[in-house]
Amino acid sequence: MIDLLVAGGGPAGLATAVHAARAGLEVVVVEHRRGPIDKACGEGLMPHSLRQLERIGVRPVGEDFHGIRYLDGRRCAEARFRHGPGRGVRRTVLHTALSEAAAAAGVRVVHGEVGEVTQDSESVSAAGLRARYLAAADGLHSPIRRALGLSAGEAAQRRWGIRRHVQVAPWSDCVEVHWSRDTEAYVTPVSPDCVGVAILKSTRGGFEEHLKQFPALMARLDGAPHGQDRAAGPLRQKVRDRTAGRVLLVGDAAGYVDALTGEGMGLAFGAAELLVDCVRTGRTEDYDRRWRSLTRRYRFLTAALLHATGIGPVRAGITPVAAALPAVFSRVVSALGD
Repeated sequence: MIDLLVAGGGPAGLATAVHAARAGLEVVVVEHRRGPIDKACGEGLMPHSLRQLERIGVRPVGEDFHGIRYLDGRRCAEARFRHGPGRGVRRTVLHTALSEAAAAAGVRVVHGEVGEVTQDSESVSAAGLRARYLAAADGLHSPIRRALGLSAGEAAQRRWGIRRHVQVAPWSDCVEVHWSRDTEAYVTPVSPDCVGVAILKSTRGGFEEHLKQFPALMARLDGAPHGQDRAAGPLRQKVRDRTAGRVLLVGDAAGYVDALTGEGMGLAFGAAELLVDCVRTGRTEDYDRRWRSLTRRYRFLTAALLHATGIGPVRAGITPVAAALPAVFSRVVSALGD
């Protein structure tokens, strides 16, 4: 019987597996997809995310960025990170780097379906394997979470994301957040000749339709070659609990508020380390409480900002206020990024 079975070989699952292997646990990852896995996401790793990756020897190649810039078509506000840069990293590049780290740590990856999860007082079984514990890292719409009755219903406000890679040299050393009436566009440098543009929205329509809300950005990208659009959502996922017997949820499967603050990957990496510590010490009953403590600031700030941006006058004032109060904006960016 192995120590930990990880369902899902994305970044959260692979980070969990590497932490487990480095802690001396026997771990197996089950993933039905092969090759570098792509996904719709902003691809900006905050400084704290890079430090978490560094702890497991992962140094993904990308394009550094040094802060966050807000724009609304008339005003601009910028805040720089205080403790080193973040990095824009293509999702496929990040996945490859984590896969190599997992292989170096001795993690076994099985390609196949997880299937039904069953458990008793001593073990959990899935994909024809038996383990002491299972880490469910099977994504935003986790089938394991649903099957175990851990989902807590849909949010009243539904948001989706669409990401496109555009072959153009980055024009800023910050992640740009362009604000319109009901949509944001996030521009992240990911290589010397490419930016990722992620649009977060609460209304119907494709990438091109929503890009029209940002005339200056649309003009800058006009005519540049681009890749395939990828979409994800609804983003908000409510979860009752992160544990059910010997199954523990990690990454997006453990619950998600919104991509508004860009902390998703950092929290996934932090939770991966936390999950392994709970398994190693035999204190898995503490995992949900410790997860809530780890993510409290993110959940509070993101939910508050999401609520505020749903109020028209407040949303319209975000960039002007950030520009008028640079010290406050800087502290918020540092709290989220550093």
